[in-house]
Amino acid sequence: MVALAVPAALVVAPGFIGPEAPAARPAAPAWQQAPATLSARQGLSPLNESAPVPVPSAVAAQLEPLLKADGGGTFTGLVQDALTGQILFDRGGSDNRIPASNMKLLTAVAALRALGPEHRFSTTVVAGPSANQVVLRGGGDVLLGAGQSDPDQVMGHAGLASLAASTVAALQEKGTTGEVTVLVDDSLFNGPALNPAWEKGDVEAGELAPLYPLAMNSARFSAGVTTGPRPQDSALTTAEAFAAQLEAAGATAGITVADGVQRVTSPAAPQASILAEEQSATVSQQVDLMLQTSDNYLAEVLGRMSAVAAGQPGSNDAATAAVRAQLGELGIPTDSMQLADVCGLALGNQVSARQFAEVVRAITSGTDTRLRAALAGFPVAGLTGTLDARYGDDSTARGAGLVRAKTGTLNSVIALSGYVVDADGRLLVFSFIGNGLAPGAAGNKEALDRAATALAACGCR
Repeated sequence: MVALAVPAALVVAPGFIGPEAPAARPAAPAWQQAPATLSARQGLSPLNESAPVPVPSAVAAQLEPLLKADGGGTFTGLVQDALTGQILFDRGGSDNRIPASNMKLLTAVAALRALGPEHRFSTTVVAGPSANQVVLRGGGDVLLGAGQSDPDQVMGHAGLASLAASTVAALQEKGTTGEVTVLVDDSLFNGPALNPAWEKGDVEAGELAPLYPLAMNSARFSAGVTTGPRPQDSALTTAEAFAAQLEAAGATAGITVADGVQRVTSPAAPQASILAEEQSATVSQQVDLMLQTSDNYLAEVLGRMSAVAAGQPGSNDAATAAVRAQLGELGIPTDSMQLADVCGLALGNQVSARQFAEVVRAITSGTDTRLRAALAGFPVAGLTGTLDARYGDDSTARGAGLVRAKTGTLNSVIALSGYVVDADGRLLVFSFIGNGLAPGAAGNKEALDRAATALAACGCR
């Protein structure tokens, strides 16, 4: 019995004395343990208003050796302290120059002030003058997509497929069946569709196209194609694409679409019954896209829409007048300016580096906070937009990620206007413009990039 009792006790005993204590776990490695303290906050510190202002003579000593033209021509430039407006460098800063695409900075300011950062353009479909007619009415959105509206995008924010589907639903509600005719109303813009100040060769190369108040892909055949020929009548091209989407959407609703699209003989009345509507991305988003990609067509449309917002015609002349008026209201002297267009393609534009620096200063630190919406549009050196492939060599790498500036390039013109935070934490605005340059000379672009890099690295005391 004893021999049997001992093994039995070993089996029963754990029920009374509990399970055996588990073996101690090995200590977790340090990298798996909860931190005892939080790490220091990463990122840029807020700007310090008490940061020292660079000494002008020290800034000039940095910039003068760098701003040298490669093979002919001259550079002008101006640097200011953004907070105080103090001029830190001035080489012909008040001289009028051909600014190329730096003109888009002026247009950005005008659009944000005249229209407002959150404004959107509406593309509508209204009932036509006769039965079974619909009118596609342009409202200034030239970034329409062919497919469904995409709220996460700027290009294609409003889509023709979505507009067509809403139109079919409205027609069904009205009891419309059978064949429908599509008309297009592009009467929001008037005057010459092509600015006579533009060179014929530039238009043929696709730098610009006739201006209309509705277009797909900023008057490109595809959103992914940014060079080469463009549609020469973006209003009709867009209306034809809408008609195709309407045909597809109406197939199951007993609605067909007549061949061909015509312009309305007279604009649709403002009170015409709206069947469907799609809204664009905000003006702020469009301004950012315009600056990042230097989109000429979008710039010209934003200029015309700024004029329309002020109660003026949607024309070339009204656009330049609207830009000038908005700058004047902002307190930037415009008497010496000559504006031939609002995108910078025309050689007749004349603007000084001082005026551009003042515009950048207004955007970064002026009293009109609506202009802050343009900050995201400035290309970042070595990273985004038209500066993404620059600032990669040893002489400019220190400016990568720090310089934020709008580029400008024509055959014998190069410009760079933007802002940097210097090594002491001071916000500086600048504008450098080269005219009469040797076409294609690589050293000119490098000269501007090195100058902006020097400002970013400047303690200059």
